[in-house]
Formats: sequence, C-alpha cells, structure tokens
Amino acid sequence: MAFSHVNSRGQTYYLHSKDVQLRGSGRTQTIYYFAKEVKDGALDDIPAGKTIVENERTGLLFLKGK
Repeated sequence: MAFSHVNSRGQTYYLHSKDVQLRGSGRTQTIYYFAKEVKDGALDDIPAGKTIVENERTGLLFLKGK
C-alpha cells in the first residue's frame, strides 16, 4: 500500500519515486514527489533520513533531509 499523508488543507497525497538521468553529468539520481493519485513508482514508506515538509502557502508536500 502506498504511503499517504494529509496536508493542513485536508488533501491526501501519495509518495512516489523515480530514477532520472541528469542532463549535464549524465548520472542517475532518484527523485521523490507527492501526487494526489497512486501511480507507478509509489513507495510504501518514507526513505531513511528524510522528513515530510509542507509549503505553508501552497500546501504542497516535499521530502527534506534530516
């Protein structure tokens, strides 16, 4: 089951990850993002060393290192 979090506005978001290739260096990096629907790449838990932060103005969620 995908990890979900409800923001201060009462909207539910689901955590996802995706491996992307950086243009300049060509190396691969994992990005984490929240979406309103469960899609491919949904995660079951927060990665180690990360915490959830909410943008106060927009209510959007993102992960931040501890």
